Amino acid sequence: MSSPQIERKTYSTEVGGKTVTVEISSIAEQANASVVAKCGGTAVLVTVVMSPKDSSADYMPLRVDYEERFYAAGKIIGSRFIRRESRPSEEAILAGRLVDRVIRPLFDQRVRREIQVVVTVLAYDEENEPEFAGLVGASTALGISDIPWGGPAAGVRVVKIGDEIIVNPDSSKITTQKPKFDAFLAGTYDRINMVELGGDDAKESEVVHALKTAQEEINKLINFQKKIIEAVGKPKAELALYKPSQELKAEVQKFLSDKLEEAVYQPTKIEHKSRVGELKTELFLHLRDGLLAEGAAEADWLAADFLFEEAVNNLVHKNILEKEKRPDGRKLNEVRLLTAEVGLFPRTHGSALFVRGNTQALGITTLAPPGAEQMIETMEMTGKRRFMLHYNFPPYSVGEIGSFRGPGRREIGHGSLARKAVEPILPSKEEFPYTIRVVSEILSSNGSSSMATVCASTLSLMDAGVPIKKPAAGIAMGLMMSQKGGSPPEADGTRAHASGGKDTYKVLTDIQGPEDHHGDMDLKAAGTEDGVNALQMDVKVEGLPIEIIEKALEEAREARLHILKFMKSIIPIPRPNLSPYVPVIARLAISPEKIGTIIGPGGRTINGLIRKYTLVGIDVEEDGSVFVSGLDKKNVDDAVFEIKALTREFKVGEFVEGKIIKLLDFGAIVDLGGGRDGMIHISEFKEGFVKDIHEVAKAGDFVRAKVIRVEEDGRIALSVKQL
Repeated sequence: MSSPQIERKTYSTEVGGKTVTVEISSIAEQANASVVAKCGGTAVLVTVVMSPKDSSADYMPLRVDYEERFYAAGKIIGSRFIRRESRPSEEAILAGRLVDRVIRPLFDQRVRREIQVVVTVLAYDEENEPEFAGLVGASTALGISDIPWGGPAAGVRVVKIGDEIIVNPDSSKITTQKPKFDAFLAGTYDRINMVELGGDDAKESEVVHALKTAQEEINKLINFQKKIIEAVGKPKAELALYKPSQELKAEVQKFLSDKLEEAVYQPTKIEHKSRVGELKTELFLHLRDGLLAEGAAEADWLAADFLFEEAVNNLVHKNILEKEKRPDGRKLNEVRLLTAEVGLFPRTHGSALFVRGNTQALGITTLAPPGAEQMIETMEMTGKRRFMLHYNFPPYSVGEIGSFRGPGRREIGHGSLARKAVEPILPSKEEFPYTIRVVSEILSSNGSSSMATVCASTLSLMDAGVPIKKPAAGIAMGLMMSQKGGSPPEADGTRAHASGGKDTYKVLTDIQGPEDHHGDMDLKAAGTEDGVNALQMDVKVEGLPIEIIEKALEEAREARLHILKFMKSIIPIPRPNLSPYVPVIARLAISPEKIGTIIGPGGRTINGLIRKYTLVGIDVEEDGSVFVSGLDKKNVDDAVFEIKALTREFKVGEFVEGKIIKLLDFGAIVDLGGGRDGMIHISEFKEGFVKDIHEVAKAGDFVRAKVIRVEEDGRIALSVKQL
């Protein structure tokens, strides 16, 4: 009896000139739904699972996990003793965040069932990004499952090289040609809900053009998914949505009606947090003495908390949309008060404190030799990282108590965004051979600490004397909308709906706590005075028309220029000299064939040099670049001199000098330095016959000679008489 075959239903479409395939089968059949999505030789398995009962969480409990598998790229990596996948790489965490940020806004936030989306990379062809296939697979799997969801959604990678916009390019094309920007753009039909972009002075108009190009491809992918869902989709489960009682809702509204505005509209975050917290306590005491008895169910108290937050949300929206009234009293396009200091800690290589309102970022720069570069070994890449930017968000920055367990997804995401913004302004390794690490310590947070990190990092680099090309700064933009969805906006900032109503919106510059928490968009934009280096956008609505994003980008540019002008008033140009605590680095180039000479058998030569010249480091690269570093310049110079001598290539006809270190019956050995020597044959000392070597030379004599022959094995023949 033959084994049954797994039946597959396969669907294909074209995106950016490439075939995208979605397979539906009984693989992972115990999940609510599973999909294998492919593009080129890259394949991912996406599974979605929903728990059978509601959780006790007071939020919609969604998890998105992105699982790299080394076998996908034909690699066996890991530590020497544990050759298996362990904690996810930063790249995997960022990929998981990317999928999460696209699909999360499309769930009904009143759902209390635990939902998990798992993207497992099965094959990677080194040309097609797994994130693209992962998002297509996640959206399709959610769409065909019985899990209620507001998709489909899709995203594409969009790159600008020269004057050409390319959708889903081969990765090899990006490595051989530097793009103006590299972006992943995602959303729903005619809406963008997620932007992740790294660039190099990209113009806002170029970004908008990329958004329009991406939207066309996104729409095609959504229509493609709809056909699959129509063919094999399951009926959606009917879930009990989180909904407080009308009686409780009316009581909360009545209590807050004349108290809420005074509590919310405070000049600082500390005052706002304190007054809002006091009011919530007053509300709970009022409910305990009235509608909710002391022994009321936990769900009732969660409902009261939900209604309180909803009331704050509605108030903040209403006042901004109708009165342009922000919680701290600023104008819609006004940046908070800026202050900054540099050179705070002389012992560090560079330091800066950047403050915007209640947000404080402390940037510390450290410079080290090339040998300190970070080794990267993941499923997708193996290489070195010369520039590192690490972001720390301690609990005290928001007035809380918490554990220190290393960076989480948020810290990694914010650090990656800031690194994208700062990396393009750094000098090349040829100009400035140092490995550079910047650490951002968020000391106080009230909106957009990642963009404050860009500013603090730039200032600390300049304080360290790093010759950056130009300063970079960042700003966070927000949005308040009266409704979700609708047609594109008209010139007056409204959008017509099928119901005949108008949907107004207001773009906010430099959002802080309440505007970030209750707003409908978080757009972080960073760059220089000449263009955009990094963008990241997330929304809490279905998505945004491109016209709104375009307006936000323009207002972000104006705010960025304002911040850059302020930063230049603190430190206009990088310091001319490095800190005395920065190691001196000397660079020399040798023939790659001479690398073995420096290393020596078993590393004896290079280790001997390091011991000989105390506290000197020597880094040798495959192209023949040699970097000698240390705090003592004389030791560095002496080590360089010896390395030059070691690797010197002697040529026939050149003159050399050295001491005679040994006499032989047939000649003399001359020390040429760097462990090299040459021989003068007895017949090459003078014209005529010489019977005894002692007639013409003695040990310790200093001689000048001419190179007359260089053997393949490196032996050097010298002549005195041919001078």
